[in-house]
Order: sequence, then structure tokens, then C-alpha cells
Amino acid sequence: MTQKKIAVLGPGSWGTALSQVLNDNGHEVRIWGNVPEQIAEINENHTNKRYFSDVVLDDKITGYNDLSAALAGIDAILFVVPTKVTRLVAKQVAEVLDHKVVVMHASKGLEQGTHERISTILEEEIPADLRSEVVVVSGPSHAEETIVRDLTLITAASKNLEDAKYVQELFSNDYFRLYTNDDVIGVETAAALKNVIAVGAGALHGLGFGDNAKAAIITRGLAEITRLGVTMGANPMTYIGLSGVGDLIVTGTSIHSRNWRAGDALGRGEKLADIEANMGMVIEGVSTTKVAHELAEMLFVDMPIVDTIYNVIYQNADIRESIIKLMRREGRPENEYIIEIKGLN
Repeated sequence: MTQKKIAVLGPGSWGTALSQVLNDNGHEVRIWGNVPEQIAEINENHTNKRYFSDVVLDDKITGYNDLSAALAGIDAILFVVPTKVTRLVAKQVAEVLDHKVVVMHASKGLEQGTHERISTILEEEIPADLRSEVVVVSGPSHAEETIVRDLTLITAASKNLEDAKYVQELFSNDYFRLYTNDDVIGVETAAALKNVIAVGAGALHGLGFGDNAKAAIITRGLAEITRLGVTMGANPMTYIGLSGVGDLIVTGTSIHSRNWRAGDALGRGEKLADIEANMGMVIEGVSTTKVAHELAEMLFVDMPIVDTIYNVIYQNADIRESIIKLMRREGRPENEYIIEIKGLN
């Protein structure tokens, strides 16, 4: 692929790591953010020490505070901002963008209130004549490992496979490999909901439970994610792929995961407000727990693990009593795959 000009919106850990991947592939990378000191650090010191204390970025990666300047003449935009500000940033992009571009996102969450997926938000806020079909970049990936060029395999998903293939070619290299998928619903729901299960997995660790419990919550958590996703229109096969079980494993087992760390701290008795204040990064799993709980109720999908995590975080339920209650639920077949819709026979 010839050199492309790409604007990465969001200079967090994942935005920075993906910027380096794109730069390694010979593309012109512009990182936009709204913290002047952080952008100045990227331009002057070629570092982003808030996230990577020992990493020096290529001096060709340029930081921008001005969104109009960052988007001037670009070929593609990559959104890597927190879910709660995605709509706001998309509105700003729509106001200043003056030509059609490929729109990608690498964020993982569901919008509170609307329960919408990120691609839906981008479709609503950026006019169709200014963008491609949205391409979702998702899969098992820690920024801390990608930034040091560790091997990483993820997925590019879009309703239009040609757009997905374009993004596949943008990113793929010797250490970073992408597959394509047209199941946007599946990839985005897997990406968002695995953060909820990761909070639960971290909590089990903080409480002192071992590998048996870890395997249990990941396996049964995947079953819940699949039930909800399929009800929303996803392909069940997506959940046994990179963006499904792959991302759930990496997020639900690693200290690199902020969601796992947040759950671990909850399990050790720390208060959620203190955890969020000390994390320094958005804990998407906390807000997504509320959205997932609400969606499950709306769609009549059984999600006992998600409901338990919701009750602990939002209803102040005792965590140990909640686990016992979860364990003592009525027995059922493991391979039951019936989506029950209350009120219909």
C-alpha cells in the first residue's frame, strides 16, 4: 500500500500503540488530543510517559491540538477515544471534515443511555458522504505489548469487506496481523462485554480464588456474551474468534487490563471511587456493566454473571454473598442454547 495520511483521535495507550504500528508501515500519522501538554510532549520529546515510561516514538509521528489541521487532506480517521466522548468527538469531526475518508475505531464499549454500539454512533454523527462504512479494529491486544512490537493478531470488521480489507492492509506487518470479518455487531458486542467479565475475573483474583474460578467465569461469561450478541443479531461464530474468546482471555487474565485491575481492587475491598481516581485511565467495564444489565433486561436475555457484577458495583451488594448466590442458582444443562423471550411461547 502506498503511504496514507491517518489521523488517530485519542493519544491514550492504545491510540499511541496503533499510531506506532501505522508509522512502522510507512504511513503519515497525526495524533490528535485535547491536552496541550501531552501533545507538546509527543512533538518535542517523542514520548507519552503517562502510558509508556520507557518508549521513544518515531519523530515522524506528529501531535495535533487543532482538529481541523489534523484532518486536513487525510485518507483515514481512527477513533480511539473513550466511549462516553465518542459522540462528541464525532460531531466535531463532522463539522470540520471536508472530504470523504475511511472511518475506523478501536474503542470498546456501549453508550450509556442509548445502549448503542460505537459504529452506530459514528454512522449517526458523520454523514455518509464523508465516510466509508465504519471499520472496527478489535481483538486480543494489550497496548503495553503492541508498543514493543510483540506479536498481535486482531480483526478488522465492517459491513463492507472491501473497507475491512483496506484497513487490514493499512495495519498488517511482521508483528501485527489482521483478519477481516463482516459481523460488526458480534465484534463490537464482544469487545464491549468482555470488559464486564474481566472486572468479575479480577474480583475473583482479589478475593483469593484460583485458576478454577478464573476458567469458570471466562467460559460462562463467554456464554452470556454470546446469548446477548446473538439476540442483537450477531453471528455466534464470531464469539469463538479473536474478537470474542481471544479478547476475553487476554482481558480477563492479565494485569495489563485496567478492567481486570479494577476488579482485583474491588475484590480486595477498595472503593470504586478510589479505584477510578487511581487508575488514570477510563475503566470501560464499569460503565458497560450498567448498559449490559439494562440491555439484558430489555431483550429478556439471561446474564447472571453480568447481573451479579452490576449488583456489586451499582447496588452495593456484598461481593461474597453475591458469589454464593450465583453458585447456588438452579442447575441447568451446560450446552443449553435457548434464548428465552419472556411473554412469548
